[in-house]
Amino acid sequence: MSGAPTVGVLALQGDVREHLAALTAQGATAVPVRRPEELAAVDGLVLPGGESTTIAKLAVRFGLMDPLRAAVRAGLPVYGSCAGMVLLADRLLAAPAGQETVGGLDVTVRRNAFGRQVDSFESTVRLGGEAVPAVFIRAPWVEEAGPGVEVLGRVVGGEGDGKIVAVRQGDLLATSFHPELTGDRRVHALFVDIVRDARERRSGAVAGDERRADT
Repeated sequence: MSGAPTVGVLALQGDVREHLAALTAQGATAVPVRRPEELAAVDGLVLPGGESTTIAKLAVRFGLMDPLRAAVRAGLPVYGSCAGMVLLADRLLAAPAGQETVGGLDVTVRRNAFGRQVDSFESTVRLGGEAVPAVFIRAPWVEEAGPGVEVLGRVVGGEGDGKIVAVRQGDLLATSFHPELTGDRRVHALFVDIVRDARERRSGAVAGDERRADT
């Protein structure tokens, strides 16, 4: 399938504009998503950083939580950054009672693991063997990853040395940090490639079904 993939950014709260700009720079058609019909029209979705409990409550209020869960189950590529990692996690630690998540990522995530807003910091993450600059703001980390989850990145140096901060499970990607704030576009480039690959697979599957129906 030719043409730019359409990648949405959940636009309920958080750093939406920065993700839209980063995705556009990687050749995607980037659009904000606030309603179920907008979610249904995208090839991939970013869950941005922000405040995870607020985003979850707004998703429920806007009628988006169940469609988000269904989209993940159906195989929609999703990238979660910081709060987005929390929202993708199947299990949470240090979370308010009753906090909802979209789920789908077989990880246990500790909320605010690196401390409060005043403890925000910049560091380096080893991502795919390369050093990537990373901004951490009230950031979570992955306490435990399931057997089907690939650990992509860990903090290098400092008190968080070795902590898991980037993971991938199939077409789901998550980072504890905010690549949209650094100008380094490698994480967004990876996600856009994931979206393109998934779209090609879907296109091939549909074409195969049509050929079988014609025989």
